[in-house]
Amino acid sequence: MNIIIVGDGKVGFTLAEQLSQENHDITIIDTDERALAHASESLDVMCIQGNGAAITPLKEAGVEHADMVIAATSEDETNMVCCLTAKRLGAGYAIARVRNMEYTTDLETLKKELGIDMVINPELATALEISRLLRFPNAANIDTFYRGRVELMGFLLQEGDFLCHRPLSEQSAKLKNLPVLFCAAERDGEVHIPNGSFVPLPGDKLYIIGEPVGLSQFFRLLGRYIPKIKSVFLIGGGRITYYLTTLLTKMNLPVKIVEQKMERCRQLSELFPHATIIHGDGTDQDLLEVENLASSDAFIALTDRDEDNLITALYAKHLGVPKVIPKANRQNYTGIAQSVGLDCVVSPKYITAERILQVVRGMENSKGSIMKALYRIASNQAETMEFTVNETTQNLGIPLKNLSLKDGILVAVIIHQNRIIIPEGSSVIQKGDTVIIVSHNHTILDINDIFKNSVLDLDRRMP
Repeated sequence: MNIIIVGDGKVGFTLAEQLSQENHDITIIDTDERALAHASESLDVMCIQGNGAAITPLKEAGVEHADMVIAATSEDETNMVCCLTAKRLGAGYAIARVRNMEYTTDLETLKKELGIDMVINPELATALEISRLLRFPNAANIDTFYRGRVELMGFLLQEGDFLCHRPLSEQSAKLKNLPVLFCAAERDGEVHIPNGSFVPLPGDKLYIIGEPVGLSQFFRLLGRYIPKIKSVFLIGGGRITYYLTTLLTKMNLPVKIVEQKMERCRQLSELFPHATIIHGDGTDQDLLEVENLASSDAFIALTDRDEDNLITALYAKHLGVPKVIPKANRQNYTGIAQSVGLDCVVSPKYITAERILQVVRGMENSKGSIMKALYRIASNQAETMEFTVNETTQNLGIPLKNLSLKDGILVAVIIHQNRIIIPEGSSVIQKGDTVIIVSHNHTILDINDIFKNSVLDLDRRMP
């Protein structure tokens, strides 16, 4: 696909990086010459210097032939004008990053009047992700499928856990009878799709999928059950904090916020009269002790500095706070955080990229099976996807044990006639089913891509 990305900041660069890896033709427009030079040196993309909301740079980028334009500058108004202009000039699909709540409350009108096909708010998406993690404190990350009836959670294995040092096939019958499946494992930077012979070790990050009740039973069996969060301690008073506090207030959770800027403290105090707003430095150990951080059920670090977020999160972990969530946009920081015990890190730019990547994959495969969800797991080295099976799907009604699947592919869940099935060798896929796939080292656009030498795969190789 021909894709134009306007704005070469954190979100724009991440999108360009991931989309170019999938062999799309990417053009970046930005006013910053240094940012464009970095993108040109690091990625296989074309760069154009200019204002992405203006006609000339868009035409130079070939907007009339573009399948998609993604406006991801730091200015909402620029992004909206960019999408409006791009659509008028012939672009096929337009996505705008819009961060201001005043705009996002009128999304449907905004999209209709300006011709924007999709509006995404990275801070709101991140706040929603954090709120899910607070509802399920056991998980390092959680992704939801099939309207929330199936969940995928990741967690770090610890020395002493009964799963350690024994193959999955030799685990207790109590575990085997739970409606869950181990679908991926991350060890020393490498990802494995586990089978019965896989031996979990301390330090592994395991990913488990199933019905919420089954996951809850598993964590109780593991001894990791944590009561529901009853109080939340936040540092940083930016946009994510605003959206998250709005969500937490609706959940009736007491919230304490530490923010350095007095003016922002006043704004937050007016917006959230029932929250405790503290003017101070969230990295100040004395302040955290005075405000009794150790008594909180959850600590969330949302300052503009990844380093501060990780350091304060480590301190909260040291104090024994049950749920600790730092924000970090640098991918290498996520691995460092996990190695020192911070198993739960959120990244706005990667959350945004996942949602847009799902749209791109769906557009590429408009005539095949329908992709309903796409999440990247295991440090972005594996993907989980939800498909709706239709008449284009091959090998219907054939037991999974008789199918030839590509290496690194796992059929994790089948939903048949509203019944959730953890598949076995005798399970089959039928028209109308919803199927959740886990993939490592494969780009999956259509459910047929999971089969070796599928008709669709052969067609794509034709010159």
